[in-house]
Amino acid sequence: MDDLETDLQKAVADLEDISDFSRAEWCDAIEDLSEELGYYQPLGSDFSAAFLDEKPRLLVCFDTYERATERTDLGYPHGMMLAAHHGWSTLTLIAHGPDPKNVWFRAPEITRYFDRLVDEGFFEDFDQVVFYGAGACGYAAAAYSVVAPGATVIAIAPQATLDGRLASWDHRFPATRRMDFTSRYGFAPNMVDGADRVFILYDPKIELDAIHAALFHQPHVSRVPCRLFGADPEFEMMEMGALAPILVAAMQGTLDQRRMTQALRMRREHLGYLRRLLGELAPDNRPMQTALLCRHVVKTRPGARRFRRALQTATSALEEKGVTLPWEKEAEGLGA
Repeated sequence: MDDLETDLQKAVADLEDISDFSRAEWCDAIEDLSEELGYYQPLGSDFSAAFLDEKPRLLVCFDTYERATERTDLGYPHGMMLAAHHGWSTLTLIAHGPDPKNVWFRAPEITRYFDRLVDEGFFEDFDQVVFYGAGACGYAAAAYSVVAPGATVIAIAPQATLDGRLASWDHRFPATRRMDFTSRYGFAPNMVDGADRVFILYDPKIELDAIHAALFHQPHVSRVPCRLFGADPEFEMMEMGALAPILVAAMQGTLDQRRMTQALRMRREHLGYLRRLLGELAPDNRPMQTALLCRHVVKTRPGARRFRRALQTATSALEEKGVTLPWEKEAEGLGA
């Protein structure tokens, strides 16, 4: 953030908490903020577009009432607040109706809205455009990125399509069986052809997410496995602080595999990830790996009883095999 705060940064510095607001009250609060610094446009009864103007960089994100109110401190869309903090423009497409199918943004009002933005040359006013979303919103980010050729796309565990003829193997979303994924902006992997760079993040242990990710196979697509991040990698990345650096690098035009790896390295200090990693290791079967992991955790978290118990179990198993742990060897050397 620059030393000189913009009007947008000042406006979001003292926002009220809207996480407990009803849908209507929440939309009113988003509208008040957007009208002050950009515009707010209802798109039918279930969607809206909120634009906060701070050129020349634009973050286009897709979010829902449920995600925003459950995952952010004040209940505002995460991308909107991140962009405001850094002084970027943001265009947030919001699904706030109660129908669970809305989260894929497959409504004619959304299509017409993006068509109008293209006709007006809206995206040509920005030097850098990044599309972002996760899950169903990640599908939408990839699918609608076609309106801004040269954009960067970051989609976390997106669906490529839920067309029954192509994705009958994905049975997680029965409510989408009658939805249209064949008309315009339908098959997300085709819609990213005009993007500059595309990053698809997913947990390869979630088989269906991995299959969707594999359908994004163009040369300019980077598939980024995030092992043990689970079925909701976005939440894990937000919790460990890895998501913001990724979006910042994308907006600066410097996001590559090295920067992505650096950001995801934060998992090494995230207790949720470490617990899942411990669950993958059996102290009796892989005692050395277990001991190394647990030693790392208990050095910084003395109260981590689960890791301390696992360390004791692994150490006992190694002692029975006559194996000396690295730090024990160091201690012996110092004693000598």
